[in-house]
Amino acid sequence: MNARGYFVTTLKGRTLFITGASRGIGLAIALRAARDGANIAIAAKTVAPNPKLEGTIHTAAAQIEQAGGRALAIACDIRFEDQVQAAVARTVETFGGLDICVNNASAISLTPSTATDMKRYDLMHGINARGTFLVSRTCIAHLRKGTNPHILMLSPPLDMRVDWFAPHVAYSMAKFNMSIIALGLSGELRRDGIAVNALWPRTTIATAAVRNLLGGDALMRMSRTPAIMGDAAHLILTQDAKAFTGRFCIDDTLLYEHGERDFEKYRVDPGAQLAPDFFVPDSVPAPPGVTVAARMR
Repeated sequence: MNARGYFVTTLKGRTLFITGASRGIGLAIALRAARDGANIAIAAKTVAPNPKLEGTIHTAAAQIEQAGGRALAIACDIRFEDQVQAAVARTVETFGGLDICVNNASAISLTPSTATDMKRYDLMHGINARGTFLVSRTCIAHLRKGTNPHILMLSPPLDMRVDWFAPHVAYSMAKFNMSIIALGLSGELRRDGIAVNALWPRTTIATAAVRNLLGGDALMRMSRTPAIMGDAAHLILTQDAKAFTGRFCIDDTLLYEHGERDFEKYRVDPGAQLAPDFFVPDSVPAPPGVTVAARMR
């Protein structure tokens, strides 16, 4: 129940600001919201087509509108304060307010410390940590006026284990910083009725990062589609912001707890074994009937 005293079960008419929404998980979250009739600001860097990266802010906007939403394509690099401030202001001016902030934009480099140059280190921390903090901070004043306001991070549970960090210290630091921001803001904003949560996939998700950086087409076949993250995010964003906050959710566990039983529909290749993602705690087992390959240690 929000500040006006009613439950929100749909995102119809709500305004979302989503970073990195030109493709992949960010776009899947946008499309799920669009099916409800939401307003969506796509804040991302890709303006022109790239042969290795499918989608731009403009193609994403077209898909969102085709799905039933209203879209605003904004070229924005979240490392820069002036660009973020302008993007959020334009969103509020266009749609009349802001209800949801989704921090999806992220940079990745799975390299050991001696192979991680400082330019790449700065990129990951500039986007994942600084950018997430900056976007969230900029949205807060508007979210305080919003309907059932939420901030959502696409980041892992705070399961601080050496094997999550040792193979790629710089990336893990940057990614876990997003979760630390979620933890802190959930406490800071609780009195304002602004929910702050994190969402992470149990398996690899079929995105450009998986194809280009992690495992090519073979790993893509062992992945789930971004739709599972879109559905899980929708579930979080329609929860009562005053009650559902400070959570670190795993996609299929959350969906199972809320009645979903068909996880086969999310598989890229039903005949391939599912590949585990990084950072999923052993304490959060897969739902009944879901089998994921053993994680390499």
